[in-house]
Amino acid sequence: MHQIQFGYCLPIFAYPGARFFRTPNYAQLDPQRTIALGRLADELGYDSLWVADHLMLGRDNAIMEGWTTLAALAGATHRAKLGMIHQGHFFRHPALHPKMTATLDQISGGRFIYFIDAGYGKAEHLAYGLPYPETTEERLAQVFDGLQITLALWQAQQPVTMKSQYFAVTEATATPLPVQKPHPPVWFGEAHPMILEATARYGQGWNTVPVGRAEVGRRLDALERACEQVGSDYSAIEKSLETQILVVPEREMVRQRLQAMVGLAPPTAPLDADLQAYLDGQSDQLPSKLADQWLVGTPDEVAQQIQSYLDIGISHFMLWFMDAPDETGLRLFAERVAPRLR
Repeated sequence: MHQIQFGYCLPIFAYPGARFFRTPNYAQLDPQRTIALGRLADELGYDSLWVADHLMLGRDNAIMEGWTTLAALAGATHRAKLGMIHQGHFFRHPALHPKMTATLDQISGGRFIYFIDAGYGKAEHLAYGLPYPETTEERLAQVFDGLQITLALWQAQQPVTMKSQYFAVTEATATPLPVQKPHPPVWFGEAHPMILEATARYGQGWNTVPVGRAEVGRRLDALERACEQVGSDYSAIEKSLETQILVVPEREMVRQRLQAMVGLAPPTAPLDADLQAYLDGQSDQLPSKLADQWLVGTPDEVAQQIQSYLDIGISHFMLWFMDAPDETGLRLFAERVAPRLR
């Protein structure tokens, strides 16, 4: 049985406006403000801190580089675990991964989570002259191939020489080795069959983006079948949901906050009819996407929504607070939601 844990996703990019994507209330990225929010989340008792891994994203394509940000967080915080969401395999050579992660695990006192993935932004890879194989299957094959080098170096007691299908190292080391033994937890994300199989074989954690409770349940069932096929323990894998959250003291404030976010960057195309009706006050029914896929409402309502995910096997919640960089939701959740569920 895994402990219930709540993670804070740092707003390392600004995406103001009506798309409501991750950071809709952040008008302009302020790196110092972002790091301060990470420190505050650690002080408030959040169990993990997460950053996205992109090179171009959000307003003006301005985003803080993920690995550098994690290193800063390691020195600025004391207790929360640290991880990069869907760490982009092709941004850094896989032979460097074990060295970088071992160092970060050391300086953070054993708080690192290794959440590896193939990357999903073709344009940013090409802009930086980085490889980006055409198909998901090709990209994942290289991810899992590189993982073999990472696992070997994390646990090596002497220099490693090995050659895989895509990569090779000669007399390589990752000393000092990670604090966590046998190595930092390895996480994967999403429901591609190759990812589910890799999770069953190598993973200690698995994450899904918000897709609605029914679909999350189907994904968990698929992961359990993958574990059965390779003979691994499904219950040993920590299951996580990455999702948007808007928690407010009173229900009527949901509309007010969403209206303010839309006002930061008016949409270039008409809003969905149900969202427009809600924002205009013509309907009190939350749009289906907000109601079905995200955590929205008062502390009581959000706690009930989280319980519905706990009931199907999710135990770790990676939360994108829609009102960030405002601290209201971050503090309200820590004070009135988290204690009643832990």
